[in-house]
Amino acid sequence: MICSSTELIALDGIVTAYEGSDRPSLHDVSLHIGRGEYVMVGGPNGAGKTTLLESIIGMLPITYGSARVCGMDVQRQGADVRKRTGYVIQNFSFDPLTPFTVREVVMMGRYGKLGYFRRPDRHDADRAERAMKTLGIEEFAEKSIGTLSGGQQQKVLIAQNIAKEPELLLLDEPYSNLDLFSREYISSILANLVKDGVTVVVVSHAFDGLPDHPLRALVMNNGSISLDRTCRADEIEQVVRTASRVPAIHA
Repeated sequence: MICSSTELIALDGIVTAYEGSDRPSLHDVSLHIGRGEYVMVGGPNGAGKTTLLESIIGMLPITYGSARVCGMDVQRQGADVRKRTGYVIQNFSFDPLTPFTVREVVMMGRYGKLGYFRRPDRHDADRAERAMKTLGIEEFAEKSIGTLSGGQQQKVLIAQNIAKEPELLLLDEPYSNLDLFSREYISSILANLVKDGVTVVVVSHAFDGLPDHPLRALVMNNGSISLDRTCRADEIEQVVRTASRVPAIHA
């Protein structure tokens, strides 16, 4: 089922805190994002960027306020939200002895969409194969993922989430292990997903290689959104630097 609303994310006055923390991680955050938007999230370390993604996907409980993704209450329907959402986490790496092949890891994206009671079929296998080809990793399909480089593993995780056919794709520092050519290539893939109506939200310190069309820039500071505006791709780094009050970071 595809969400019929043009508004995919609706956060209103949310406050979240990690267990055991004596202060909130997000403070009265309100954010509305429509279908097919390409959003870049910047800000200094510890500003709440990852916390924002975890709150959107329902991985972090919301203390106050409301959060709806595709019309669903994230607090009550978090599992259903995650079936329709892709999330590439930050700085994840596989142990060299991990027994799963690249094909198996990408196919896990289909399991996440199907749930517990449906087994993948030929359609699911085709979707996984298409995702590997999109990321240019089909030659590694039968290799153990733990034997790949960090950048190759990053591409596998992105392929896994694309195979899921998400309505919303969240990526936390997806360019951290990639060279400039790979960053530009991944950005073009994300831009194509946006053209197909997928909402893409990227937390990143790297702003080169972005598609040449207007993007929405969000800046987090101290658990709040300090800036939310649409700008050209070549403006984003300066906009984020200024609003973040931090020097330029060249990845």
